[in-house]
Amino acid sequence: MRKIILLMLSAALLAFMPALARTPGARTPAPDNAQVYFIWPSDGMTIHGAFWVRMGLRNMGVAPKGTDIANTGHHHLLIDTDLPENMDEPVPSDRKHLHFGAGETEARIELPPGRHTLQLLVADKDHIPHDPPIYSKKITFTVR
Repeated sequence: MRKIILLMLSAALLAFMPALARTPGARTPAPDNAQVYFIWPSDGMTIHGAFWVRMGLRNMGVAPKGTDIANTGHHHLLIDTDLPENMDEPVPSDRKHLHFGAGETEARIELPPGRHTLQLLVADKDHIPHDPPIYSKKITFTVR
């Protein structure tokens, strides 16, 4: 009986090892071959008025902020800005860095007329980009 209990405790400890191994401030490992991409819009498009951004993710799952499950994260949309300089810190939250912490994969966006850029960045439960970071190609489009 004692051996069974020890085996069960060992199995439980092994299941939680990844969470225990992460020290505060350490980045979450990215799954192999993870990719984030735009389903819509496409690079070079001309868009009239408000539009839907549709975000895709391969080789990992989408989960709301605060969800501590391996190989998951949530989308951040970067508007008319570059990737954050410090990937060890949470993605900023402002008009140029939109957080989709409820696990959304699409959003209606309205931008003023003119030329704009969009880029996607996936982050972990604490809004910190994975290691290595998972980000899309930056796309450029025009709003009329």
